[in-house]
Amino acid sequence: MASIQGTRGHGRIRGTRTRGIALHAVLVVGLLLSAFPFYWAVVMSTHTSSEIFAYPPKLLPGSHFLENVRNLFHSVAFFGSMGNSLLVAGSVTFLVLFFDSLAAFVFAKFDFPGKNVLFALLMLIFMVPAQLSAIPQFVIMAKLGWIGTMTSLIVPAAANAFGIFWMRQYMRGAIHDELLDASRIDGANFLRQYWHVALPVVRPGLAFLGIFTFMGQWNDYAWPLIALTNPRNVTLQVALSQLNGTHGTTDYGIVVTGALLALIPLLIVFAIGAKQIIGDLGKGAIR
Repeated sequence: MASIQGTRGHGRIRGTRTRGIALHAVLVVGLLLSAFPFYWAVVMSTHTSSEIFAYPPKLLPGSHFLENVRNLFHSVAFFGSMGNSLLVAGSVTFLVLFFDSLAAFVFAKFDFPGKNVLFALLMLIFMVPAQLSAIPQFVIMAKLGWIGTMTSLIVPAAANAFGIFWMRQYMRGAIHDELLDASRIDGANFLRQYWHVALPVVRPGLAFLGIFTFMGQWNDYAWPLIALTNPRNVTLQVALSQLNGTHGTTDYGIVVTGALLALIPLLIVFAIGAKQIIGDLGKGAIR
């Protein structure tokens, strides 16, 4: 009897180990498939345009990366455009985190007349494609005299429906009513409840919203192309689009190099935000 149970136990352990190995193999394959486009971009940035289209394709890095970088800096004002993108993306991210979390806190934890109607209107705005608002938004910016300036990019994006919806859903589960009741007993007003009670609890949600907002603003192309009529104020995505030549003269080595360098701020922001999310979730698990 003992030998039968021992055999079954060894069989379960062997089966668990086999499933674990299979799961790790699947994850490794998925990781390789996900990382290959980035690796391929790195490889293409080290070759000339003719070498990129050579057959069979070159799978190893070449020796033209520094040359492509020099040609890139000569073709467009790379650092100036990157500074414009950092200014716009950073300002919009800060404003979105503040305004959206503040509005979400009200929707999640307070009752007031017309609350459900306002939230329903917010969801309707959320479902409207951004392209439909481009023309009215341009007219408003023109009347305010903001066309061609960074203000035309920052102010319209200072708050959005998605951020309010995301933070409302997060706050409803993360912030307990007992914490707010205790803060009211201690004499905390609305802003103190928001700053000292709500924000420390929802930092993982804010980190995700910050990453999402920064990436969206950094990669935005259509609205900056329309609104930024001043060449000195163009963002990086608009500047990189100028590398596309006409009549088949595009140097794809330079294009890919520019796209690769434009990824660096995104990787830094993602690393910082992901560390914040993982750290706060770990602290919550320990508590």
